[in-house]
Amino acid sequence: MGDDPEQEDIIRFHPSRIGQLRLLRPLAERDFRLLWLGESISVFGNRFQGIALAWLILEELGSGLVLGTVMMAAAIPFAVFMLFGGVLSDRLSPRRVMLISNASRCILVAVLASIVFARAIELWHVYVFAVTFGFVGAFFLPAMMAMIPRVVGRERLEASNSLVQGSMHLSGLVGPALAGVVVAVVGTAAALGVDAATFAFATVTLWLMKPVNHLTEPAAEGGALPARPVKPGSALTDITNGLRYAWGHAEIRALLPAIVVMNLSFVGPITVGLVSQIHSLTGKATALGTVVAVAGGAALVGSLLAGTIKLGHRGILMIVANAVLGAGFILLGLARSVLSISLLLGVVGILNGFVNIKVIAWLQGATRPDMLARVMSLVMFASAGLQPVSFALAGTLVDLNPTLMFAGAGGLMMVTCFYLAACRAVRTID
Repeated sequence: MGDDPEQEDIIRFHPSRIGQLRLLRPLAERDFRLLWLGESISVFGNRFQGIALAWLILEELGSGLVLGTVMMAAAIPFAVFMLFGGVLSDRLSPRRVMLISNASRCILVAVLASIVFARAIELWHVYVFAVTFGFVGAFFLPAMMAMIPRVVGRERLEASNSLVQGSMHLSGLVGPALAGVVVAVVGTAAALGVDAATFAFATVTLWLMKPVNHLTEPAAEGGALPARPVKPGSALTDITNGLRYAWGHAEIRALLPAIVVMNLSFVGPITVGLVSQIHSLTGKATALGTVVAVAGGAALVGSLLAGTIKLGHRGILMIVANAVLGAGFILLGLARSVLSISLLLGVVGILNGFVNIKVIAWLQGATRPDMLARVMSLVMFASAGLQPVSFALAGTLVDLNPTLMFAGAGGLMMVTCFYLAACRAVRTID
């Protein structure tokens, strides 16, 4: 019986045969399994840091205003240095940049946990930590987005991004609750220690990866720069070359402003406006928790569907999605019950999660390899750069008129829809 090849084939584990679902096929790649596992654990650990840091500030060091300024202290260097992160990843390698970033953040969180454990924490420690953590983290995200195509190739980009984003959304649903228990039972130092341990785990999984590169030149070069790589210059020169490449690529040139407007319209109203709306309608924290869980669950479903369902005509899909999202936001401003808000957020979350994966995968596959990290840093900057502005606008408008705030956000999305529909380069994507 032990000599039966068929029996051995049934018993033996074959990573290349992980299911027949399109979503699971990237897991057949050893390097992607390591990347996905390490970063899924690390993102889960980040939820512990967020809860622990917020609780530490509110309980011992300051107020809500202090918490807000600490968040801004991390967000500013994160946005400012993201473009430099793209340059460094293209010069060295995304894996090396990710290794350095993860190891550095592991040390930073471990030091903060030690200071908290020793009961020597002061407010200035937290500000230094926030600025440094934001700076180091700025180099990680472009490298991560450039690393995925290298370990799986273009044919599995949608499924790979779907698994990565799905893990992030799942961590957002489960992580904060577990972090709250750890903070309440053991303390903030322990929660920070969990985050440091997950960074260490992610660093090890990156170190175990073999240096491979499945990425080849795009089938059709859309950039204005020559096909052969440009020799690196100064960091600012490399950023300029990345901007020139993006500007010379008709589809990317059209998509970047749309990404800016969509994130400006989406982040603030969902993060700030929705909280205020639920508070004014019900005054119940349980209602807010329900709505946030629905939004997170819907985004998770949309991300996983994007890796499971193969659709062409991504340009048309983006146009239709913007129209539906715009209409959904306008209706959110008119909704007057938790049920109606939850239903609308379910549609918005699924659609947003689905389209995000399709767009990111297309950008990764359409960009020249030597420009990939810089282009992804531009996309990430377009997504995150105006978030503080979106928060401020939403906070101002929601106090005046929540319906007007959602209507304005939905209207901007509809304008973006018409803009994309007018761009032939976008309509003909795929």
